[in-house]
Amino acid sequence: MKSKLLITVTIFIITMISSCTTYYLSTDSLKQQFAGIDSTRLKDVIVTGPYNERYKYEANPIVSIQCTDKNGNLHQLKNSPSIETRFTYGHKNKKTIFYFDRIFVSGDKIYGVESRFASFIKSSIPLDSITKIEVQDGRKKFKYVDK
Repeated sequence: MKSKLLITVTIFIITMISSCTTYYLSTDSLKQQFAGIDSTRLKDVIVTGPYNERYKYEANPIVSIQCTDKNGNLHQLKNSPSIETRFTYGHKNKKTIFYFDRIFVSGDKIYGVESRFASFIKSSIPLDSITKIEVQDGRKKFKYVDK
């Protein structure tokens, strides 16, 4: 009985670790994908959360994210409310996480929202200070509601 439980727990942990693939974007790729998308091009969306709660906010219109895996292979990741983007920047390698659908580029900065629940938590990062951009599906149960 204990060995079955151990095997089940091990499989669960391996599945969770392997299902959260991290992808990468260069700053140039980010700029290209957001070319022409600023705060005036955002669209209204409705999102349901894990407990069927609803959120309404403005999201960028990007449908899929062009990124690479750790081996440099190209991938297209479908944009969704659960996609998280981790920016490493500055001389102290500070990290900030934005939801991908809540970011846009304007001028020499990227702007984003850090919290799904407290959307007033916004910040910006100078593009020229970014050293790494990681994209990952956080597997959180947020989904767009079709209109």
